[in-house]
Amino acid sequence: MNHELLVNNIRRKIDLSEKEQAYILELFTEKKLKRKQFILHEGQANHHVSFVVDGCLRAYSVDKNGFERILQFAPNDWWITDIHSFVTGMPASLNIDAIEESTILMITREDREKALSLVPKLERYFRILMEKNLAANRQRIIDRLSLTAKERFVSFCNTYPELINRIPQKQMASYIGVTPEFLSKMRSEYLRSLKH
Repeated sequence: MNHELLVNNIRRKIDLSEKEQAYILELFTEKKLKRKQFILHEGQANHHVSFVVDGCLRAYSVDKNGFERILQFAPNDWWITDIHSFVTGMPASLNIDAIEESTILMITREDREKALSLVPKLERYFRILMEKNLAANRQRIIDRLSLTAKERFVSFCNTYPELINRIPQKQMASYIGVTPEFLSKMRSEYLRSLKH
């Protein structure tokens, strides 16, 4: 299993003994995903949190007009879930699927609780993740309300530099909140500016 990336992610925030590491890793299930394969559909109960080992996933909702509204991209070394559904047990309001062939490590709510009770310092790790997630989501809302489209694009490039040439422009446009045509123009200008 591809646990090294996950272990390194955890160890950047807390120390783990070999015994704690082994126990935690036993609770994760590896899953290989094909492009466009879902791990969660809107309306389902969400019982997992997923860590992306390789590839890229996205979390999105579909509005009443059928347009996808992408809330998050999760390239390798990122976590992804519908946190509201995971925490409350309510039906998911998000869809999560693979943008490209991907490998993820999944842990159920029950197994995560086991890990937290047997390795209490994991509480700190997950608290740090939640704080960073909350701060990033709040900043994204502020950016969406106060930044120009070009500034949001630059922010996207700074947050997800490895995705600029990997994800479809339509999905990037959805995340930024612009049309694909407008994004194409901004993207061309941005790439030209990098060459100078």
